Amino acid sequence: MKRIKYTFLLCFIFISGALFSQVDSVRFVNDNVIVGEVKGMNQGVLTIETDYSDDDFTIEWEGIKSISTKTSFLITISDGRRYNGNIHSMEDGKIKIITLEGRSTIVSPDEIVFMESVDKDFWSKMNASIDFGWDLTKANNLRQSSLRSNIGYKAERWSISTYYNAFSSNQDSVSKVSRDDAGIGFRYYFQRKWFGGLSTSFFSNTEQKLLLRSNGKLGAGTYIIQTNAVYWNIAAGASFNSERYEQSADDRESIEGFVDTELNLFDTGDLSLRTKITLYPGITESGRWRSDFNFDVKYDLPKDFYIKMGITFNYDNMPVQGASESDYVFATGFGWEL
Repeated sequence: MKRIKYTFLLCFIFISGALFSQVDSVRFVNDNVIVGEVKGMNQGVLTIETDYSDDDFTIEWEGIKSISTKTSFLITISDGRRYNGNIHSMEDGKIKIITLEGRSTIVSPDEIVFMESVDKDFWSKMNASIDFGWDLTKANNLRQSSLRSNIGYKAERWSISTYYNAFSSNQDSVSKVSRDDAGIGFRYYFQRKWFGGLSTSFFSNTEQKLLLRSNGKLGAGTYIIQTNAVYWNIAAGASFNSERYEQSADDRESIEGFVDTELNLFDTGDLSLRTKITLYPGITESGRWRSDFNFDVKYDLPKDFYIKMGITFNYDNMPVQGASESDYVFATGFGWEL
């Protein structure tokens, strides 16, 4: 009798623990239901963790018929509003957001563009990726390598990110070609779609005889489009530019303005596209302007691996003597992301 009682008690504790941990429920458009803990939603993909699976489930947001959570989230709406609270689907297909203060707001499902669990630990708020490329050709013993990497952290109202990219090319009877760029940026998110930013970047390029360009930027921007399929933002401000060249007589320091815009398309299955262009009109160097252009295409593979192709283009209408006005790199790589 005691054995039966203890067995029943253990089963009760196990089931109760499972039910307690599975606080959120999601119903698909085919009426299947999954119960667990919703971790968040980003770029049109919702992630939910269950007790009976080693890996988290990922579900297209548009494939969800209804959702109800006890987990609290930082929720971003397409018009830039931000809420802290949980969400519940209504009979008419709308979603009710109940804030931690008890206030409620009703929105359409496609208006919710981002959700992040308020209870996430440090590592859950991190994102990172790294990819490599390598080319070897017998002719002239050509060897090329490329590396691109980034690490980011996103909190409730701010985010910080850093990156490092490198390209190197060696071949017989030709001078080595290399270019490296790195940077770190901080962004604070205001209400609606506005944000402020502060960043520092470092760049070197043998094609433009540039040993090191240090650039600090301060500005503000806004999201023109922010949905579950695409985001597009624009920012502007001022920057301080310090340049060191192979010939010290060519060294420069100047103040510039900047305008940049970024477009990211990610609701295309396993394919995503990102492009960014930045223009730097000279302020203390009248008539000078520079531009940086990036375009990347990424295809997701299983287990968080991916392949990527991208082009980077730099232009300066007033290069130093003997240097090229422009330079570009086309790179392919295989990588992994967190």
